[in-house]
Formats: sequence, C-alpha cells, structure tokens
Amino acid sequence: MNALLVYAHPEPQSLNGSLRDFSIKRLEDAGHTVQVSDLYAMQWKAVLDADDSTAKQTGERFDPVHDSQRAFADGLQSKDIELEQQKLLWADAVILQFPLWWFSMPAILKGWVERVYAYGFAYGVGEHSDTHWGDRYGEGTLAGKRAMLMVTAGGWETHYGPRGINGPIDDILFPIQHGILHYPGFDILPPFVIYRTDKIDTARFAAACEVLGQRLDSLWDTPPIPFRRQNAGEYHIPELSLKEHIAPGRSGFTVHSSDNQ
Repeated sequence: MNALLVYAHPEPQSLNGSLRDFSIKRLEDAGHTVQVSDLYAMQWKAVLDADDSTAKQTGERFDPVHDSQRAFADGLQSKDIELEQQKLLWADAVILQFPLWWFSMPAILKGWVERVYAYGFAYGVGEHSDTHWGDRYGEGTLAGKRAMLMVTAGGWETHYGPRGINGPIDDILFPIQHGILHYPGFDILPPFVIYRTDKIDTARFAAACEVLGQRLDSLWDTPPIPFRRQNAGEYHIPELSLKEHIAPGRSGFTVHSSDNQ
C-alpha cells in the first residue's frame, strides 16, 4: 500500500522527528511504500496568493476561489501544488503529523491545505441541486482513502479530557478531521496523540512507539470514525442540517458521528 506522511515540525532532532523516522521504517518494513512531505525542509510556501497560478497577470484582481478553479482546470497551478496533489492521488493512506500549537496545526501545514486543496480538486466537486449538495463529507476526489492525525501536545492528557480546561481533544481536532479530511472524502481513523511532550524520556518514548507501531500495523484495518455522509439521507438538502429524528434534541460536533444516535 502507499502511505503519504505530511510532516510539519521545524526541528529534525525533535520528538516529532524521531516519531517520523520510526513511522517511515515501520511502514516500509511492513512492505508499504512511503512518501514524505517534510514541509519545513521543503521550505513550503504557506501563503495562498496570486502566484499560485502561472497565468496570473499583473494588476488583475486576485480571487482565491475562481483563480484556483481556473488554474486547476487549465493546468496552470504552480508546480509545488501540482506535485502535492499527485501525492494525495497516489496515496492509499495519509498521515498528517504535527505538534498542537495554539489548539491547531502549525501555520505551514494549514498553508499546505489551503494551497493544495484547490477548487475542483478538493472542493467545488460534484452536482449541486435540491437533492445532492456536491461530492463532499465522505464523497469527493479522495474518497476511499484513509487518513490519520499524529499529534504531540505539551499539556497533560487530563487537560484534554471530557472536563479538561483545554476542551476535549476530539473537539479540538474536529475541524481538521471532519472539516479538512472527511470533507474531500477521506475515511478518518482515530488520532494518535502523545501528551506531556516535555516529559518524554527513553521509557515513555519506547512505550509510545509500541502503541504507534500497532496503529501503523493496523492502518488499513482499523475501523474509521463513523462520520455521517452528507448525501446519504441523514441531512436536509440544501439546508445541510441533520434531520430531526437523528440525535434528537442534541447538537454540537458529536451529532455528526453515527455513534451518536
């Protein structure tokens, strides 16, 4: 199988760097083919702007959506964007690896998403009508592929628990897992999260690698988070709100998983 690791940490000798190296070896030893997008090493341009189209004329008004659409449709995207899209199409599974900085991903990884997820590639796909509102949330260009987050956090696990001060980790990661990954079609595996990263010693690192290794070994077998599919009949269209008989009286992120009826 083909695995793409999108890695966002500036220090190769960090905990994240060690986890990246472990993951690559584990997957390759199991017979998988791995590509790595090391965003800092690549000096990835994180800013979405007019230079992402090779056809942009000086003085023209920049329209992020329509310029992205034209560049993708006409083969006029900058080469770095095109190469990352090819990697996504090649991959059977994608791992986004990053430290949790200010309750989200590092800016360079967010910029990777903004630029690579072009109109016509990751969004703006499919029919929009009164019965079908685009191919997204379980459908789309990347449907049938798997994705997993590998996240390091400085806080304690209890800080991210159901009553923790930082909020539940599943809520914090929901915009990434549901909004960035499930939106263009990925099946999302439960995240792998390491807490209290400043307290990692040799023993804790070995224990973490043991768990991570098991997760990587079962990357193609682990049941995904059962996020609801937009066009499967559970949402009103075009309103895109859950029908009243589904999770009645409830709201919030959890209602968008079929674990919550």
